[in-house]
Amino acid sequence: MSTRAKIVRMINQIADNVQNEVDPASATAEHIRLFWDPRMRALLLEDETDGLNETAARARAQLRGLFSNFAL
Repeated sequence: MSTRAKIVRMINQIADNVQNEVDPASATAEHIRLFWDPRMRALLLEDETDGLNETAARARAQLRGLFSNFAL
């Protein structure tokens, strides 16, 4: 399994685990912001990433907005 595929699997798992939160996409994005290594975030954000579930895709979009002007 490629590193990118592992990243996709991990964010989808996080998104699935926070479905009971008020805003699951924001909860997923916050987890990634707090706990993922900058290199992992970079892999998630650098290109289009196929295979993301809906919540994970929304979290990714939030993170792209957050990190667009900052170093990952």
